Amino acid sequence: MAKWGQGDPRWIVEERADATNVNNWHWTERDATSWSKRKLKEVLEGLVVEGEAGRCEIGDLKHVEGEASCNSRKGKLIFFYEWNLRLSWKGTVKESGEKHKGSVEIPNLSEENEVDDTEINVSKKKGEGDVLKDLMRTEGTTKVREALRDYLKALKTEFTLGMILPTKAPVDQELATERKPSGSTVQDSVTPQSLDMVGVKIPTVRIHMREVFNSPADELYSIFTKKELVQKFSKCPAVVEAEKGGKLQMFEGCVSGEYTELVPSQRIVLKWRCRSWPDEHYATVALNFQDLTPQSELELECKGVPVSHEESTRQCWKKQYFEEIHILLQQAKDNME
Repeated sequence: MAKWGQGDPRWIVEERADATNVNNWHWTERDATSWSKRKLKEVLEGLVVEGEAGRCEIGDLKHVEGEASCNSRKGKLIFFYEWNLRLSWKGTVKESGEKHKGSVEIPNLSEENEVDDTEINVSKKKGEGDVLKDLMRTEGTTKVREALRDYLKALKTEFTLGMILPTKAPVDQELATERKPSGSTVQDSVTPQSLDMVGVKIPTVRIHMREVFNSPADELYSIFTKKELVQKFSKCPAVVEAEKGGKLQMFEGCVSGEYTELVPSQRIVLKWRCRSWPDEHYATVALNFQDLTPQSELELECKGVPVSHEESTRQCWKKQYFEEIHILLQQAKDNME
């Protein structure tokens, strides 16, 4: 029987909250099919293709057949995906004003082929307007490939948030490890050497970020506390009980937590965790809103993030929260105009 801290690292007994899958050695799998269908619609629908011949826009994702999954083995992520997609498109010829429709088919998007080698077929309904078909075959295909890259990038970052679990190292070694800020900017910096030993002695880090939004503080506060607004920027059903002790659940349960303090238009404090963190391990998230009318600044402090999840957590707040909220605010502004 393995002794504590000795022997093959595959079988070393670690002091872990969940006491399972030590060092992520065993194969684990997460189904990404439903998430992928939503993400593919998000990145593909509404793409605009413009050129000298005219203007085209990709419409609905008419057909989505396939599956995707992410697997963890020996602390590494392995991706499998295979998709057969069909999209509609419509366009207007610049000179004549004629309108035409067609479709875009992607018969085999899979991990076996690079995106640049993936087959993309463009067709058009009968009639004239081949100039638009040519536009879609050239510029349109380029745009579609870019969108497919965005999907794959999101699959490997957004979807995998929390899949790699932290492993144990000697406490004195963790505390002595020199940590450097990752991607530090005025808006986005990680506080160095801020490791704390929390709960079951999981080494953690504190993340500190700032972001300015084109919105007064009260409106920005509402985006984090009103269910309909949370669902708009997260693009998923959510549980939002914005009161002390109220529950929070987002991104299909990937993120969950509890509101512990709310000061309208000024401050929100949450117990916050990713689904695949060690059981019952929560970070403390403080959101402070400063009114800079007509803008506002949001200061985020996230204490207690497992060290191995530092970068994925930072990217979650940057990509899934801040960037999506910017888009939501811009859409609201465009609608008013």
